[in-house]
Amino acid sequence: MDRDRRIQIIASLILALCLASSGVLAVAMTGVAGRARMTYTDRAEQGQPWEVSAGIAMGAFRGVFVNFLWLRANEMKEAGKFYEAIGLADAITRLQPRFPRVWVFHAWNMSYNISVATQTASERWKWVSAGIELLRDKGIPANPNDMLLHKELGWIFLHKIGGYTDDANPFYKRRLAVEWTAVLGPPPPRTSEDRNRAHAVAKHAAWLSVIADAPDTLEGVVKAQPVAGLLADRLRSETGIDLTGDPALLRDALLGPYEMVRAADLSVRKVPFREALADRPRVRALAGLMDDPAMAPAWPPLLAHVRKRVLIDAYRMEPARMVRYTQKFGPIDWRHHGAHSLYWAQKGVEAGEARFTKEARKDFDFLNTDRIVAQSVQELFRTGEMYFDFLGAVTGQEYVLLQGVPNPHFIEPYGQIIAEQRGRSWADRVDARGSTPLSAGYENFLRDAVLFFYRRGERDRAEALQTELRTWQYKNLGDEYRDEEFELPLDEFVANELKDASTRPSIAVSQISGSIMGAYASGLLGNDDELFRSQLEYGKRFHRYFMEAQLRNTSVDRNTGRMEQVDRDYEVVAGTLFFQFMSGLGIDEAEQAYDNAPPDLRRWAYDPLKGRYEAELNALAAKGGRTFAQVFPEPDGMAQFRAESEERVRSRSLEGPTLEQR
Repeated sequence: MDRDRRIQIIASLILALCLASSGVLAVAMTGVAGRARMTYTDRAEQGQPWEVSAGIAMGAFRGVFVNFLWLRANEMKEAGKFYEAIGLADAITRLQPRFPRVWVFHAWNMSYNISVATQTASERWKWVSAGIELLRDKGIPANPNDMLLHKELGWIFLHKIGGYTDDANPFYKRRLAVEWTAVLGPPPPRTSEDRNRAHAVAKHAAWLSVIADAPDTLEGVVKAQPVAGLLADRLRSETGIDLTGDPALLRDALLGPYEMVRAADLSVRKVPFREALADRPRVRALAGLMDDPAMAPAWPPLLAHVRKRVLIDAYRMEPARMVRYTQKFGPIDWRHHGAHSLYWAQKGVEAGEARFTKEARKDFDFLNTDRIVAQSVQELFRTGEMYFDFLGAVTGQEYVLLQGVPNPHFIEPYGQIIAEQRGRSWADRVDARGSTPLSAGYENFLRDAVLFFYRRGERDRAEALQTELRTWQYKNLGDEYRDEEFELPLDEFVANELKDASTRPSIAVSQISGSIMGAYASGLLGNDDELFRSQLEYGKRFHRYFMEAQLRNTSVDRNTGRMEQVDRDYEVVAGTLFFQFMSGLGIDEAEQAYDNAPPDLRRWAYDPLKGRYEAELNALAAKGGRTFAQVFPEPDGMAQFRAESEERVRSRSLEGPTLEQR
């Protein structure tokens, strides 16, 4: 046998061995890919883009074809052809759903590039929402353990909705608040006991646990509460709402209208609202079911079940995880953008930890995802206690209250978060350098917290945090003047901090609301009239300075300036916060604060107090107590105040530049 023949035989044997091995490996790899949900589209469907059909037909050359589409999509984006780029990106996600970068590209294009090319706030919100829904409803389900997708989704909530770079950001915040008031209902009402962090956390966790523990099926609800079956039948026959239908439709057809009717029933606007239902037969029928006392036992379990379905099926969120994050981080208000950036970023971190190995360290972006978690908690501290006029938003009023004020319950977990993140961060090893990014972020956070407590009149807490700044074991060592700065007396330290920070929106909200709430808590309840007036005057000066420096109207939202994170009218800010402050007090403390307040503040709280306490106090008066009028006498000028309030809403709805003036 000659040499050439031997080579041919050996090559044939090697080829046969390779073919046999590839068959065995192909079966094993197909099984692994299926179990890990790594399979791609392998069948054509009617109406799908030609790129998908072509890619499927190309078989093993699909990867080359996808690379071509990816390059083409980038060219389209750079050329400003965003809609064409969306079509190509959609084709890539169909061909390779396990390609995280293209999901990010697709979502970013909609939420950022296309949104800002539109002319109205509502149009922009549609595209921002589309980017969120793409990642949440398609990208993450196809890549449940991918950290990048979770990080990018959290960033859209934190930056696009929560930031100030988009002129329409106030509109985004209000739409998110409307949406999540419908999904979950309003959070538990605040009371004086909520000053205790453990109590506030437990109350919010219990509120969400009702949803998390609800039955998964309508049959389970009916088994636990038989009247729910009758209510479900009546909802179907009288309103056309099928409780087994699409969860997204249930949010819009049931949960939203239910919360709207409930908000109206608690408002002085109940009568005109009920009269307006003549033009909305479905909502009128729903209101009738809500009024029926026989149905009352069925509503709580039925709503908890529907909310659970909506969270899981429409929002891809886990109620049990929401409870756990509340217990870990604080009393989260899910109407706030920071709640959602926190949820998705923390979920991404936990998914990454489950897959993390030292060998794959470079593939895990813990650093930036952890930063979003920390920044989200900062946002919840700065504006996480929310006051929102849901009824005004859903009944079409253009000027709607949405005010976030600092929530000090998120200060404590922030330090714990930083400690956890330090162990994962390659950039924050204290022994390797004199300063680290995590330490710098924590120091800045504590500075803001010192300013907040100082202006709220809680000097002890402010001094405690200043002491922590001075003695923290991970403090940065690169600034030679740092220790000297933190050794300053509290008053000098605060004055020094405010020199260059007065035009920052987060500082403005903190300082204005902190001084006002300090005036009410320490001044009115503490019977210190001098402190009350000095705190209010400080808030007024800070408010005026911020508005003069930052208020700028935009062409996107004619009623709200880009930096208008607090109302432009200081009287509205002080009055609204007084009403909310009074709403969180027990009746004895409310009476004390009301008695000590000047008439102009009393007018803001009188009607809400009347709606809340009049029936109760007048019933007690029959047994020897005092009437509502005796406990909370009506201040002079209420008729004029009500008229001015209506005019304020009307005028703000009409104000703004015309199209020709822009």
